[in-house]
Amino acid sequence: MPRNGLILAIESSCDETAAAIVQRGSRTLSSVVASQIATHARYGGVVPELASREHLRAIVPVVRAALQEAQVELCDLDAIAVTSGPGLAGALLVGITYAKALAYAQGLPLIAVNHLEGHIHAVLLNEREQQKVLHGSSHELDPDEAALALVVSGGHTHLYLARPAHGAWSYTLIGRTVDDAAGEAYDKVAKLLGLGYPGGPWIDALAQHGNPHAVPFSFSQIKTKIHLGGKPPRTKAARTAPIANLDPHFLFSFSGIKTAVLRYVELHNLRPEADARRETLFTGPDAPAKPTIEDALATADPQTLDLIASFQHAVVGDLLRKTFAAQQALGATRILVTGGVAANRELRARFTTEAARRNLHVAFPTLSLSTDNAAMIAAAAWPRLQAGEFAPSTLSAAPSLALGL
Repeated sequence: MPRNGLILAIESSCDETAAAIVQRGSRTLSSVVASQIATHARYGGVVPELASREHLRAIVPVVRAALQEAQVELCDLDAIAVTSGPGLAGALLVGITYAKALAYAQGLPLIAVNHLEGHIHAVLLNEREQQKVLHGSSHELDPDEAALALVVSGGHTHLYLARPAHGAWSYTLIGRTVDDAAGEAYDKVAKLLGLGYPGGPWIDALAQHGNPHAVPFSFSQIKTKIHLGGKPPRTKAARTAPIANLDPHFLFSFSGIKTAVLRYVELHNLRPEADARRETLFTGPDAPAKPTIEDALATADPQTLDLIASFQHAVVGDLLRKTFAAQQALGATRILVTGGVAANRELRARFTTEAARRNLHVAFPTLSLSTDNAAMIAAAAWPRLQAGEFAPSTLSAAPSLALGL
């Protein structure tokens, strides 16, 4: 049985090296994140080899900082948790190797956690902590109520039906993207327009200054390909979540709108002059250390701002329509929205408004828990610690690890 309920978690699936200590899945004692944004910004995206190298540099000081912030010693811990996938193979291996060595040296059990499950538990952790503050209780709002979870980030756009049972959780895949994730589309459109990396925050900030109805982007329904005979298409996401048996109404596709933005830019000749100004702002030798939204606005003409606003309005609208269509089909009364894109202001506002109109409960993680972090990994590991579900000594990285199949 757990003594103190303390779990040290390590997250290194992509471009953040993170460590956290969470008690009993409901109290965050520390959460430390070393970001690699400055390393990858010049390339407009994550470079896997550089990510692995930066994880190697950061993993030890980040774990030490998490222990110091929580004011606990390694001997106080009950377990060590680590992200085993999905993610970048080399990046995952850094966290897994360090966690295995630390667990072995301390004689502690090791718990493997799916990164996607961690994002779902980021919302649950936030709800538990809020309820503790408001009611002095560690119980969830309704521990027996299933939830429809939308995990939307730079690498994932998935819909799950999450069911709690005796403290544990099970997941059923309801829908997912067949190509680009929503956050990936944000980053690629931002790069196309010469904005900084990551692109999501820049697009979200600039969209507030444009007309969201200026460019009529639309999404067509995804149809089953007859030539595939019911088999999943050979896309980069097919291995992590097959789609053959999923309802096409709950499938997402964001590669088309990315192409539509490119065609609009080319048709209206928005690139040459604007690109030069933004390159100076974000990647040029004289670029400010930390560009502001005012700096970005100075390089954006009204037509570009309208394009950005219309792009965001369309993407958020597609996420909203399909999530609430799945909610209605499943009869879910609780919706969890999580992942990096869950920090988007328009997404939060529109989901909150629609949930209120339907008399549903919708919850988001805090902004710090929306992006990759280790506190969510520790929260997801707590039920596994209680159940004695530990990882074998042969644990290795699973870059295409699926959830809810």
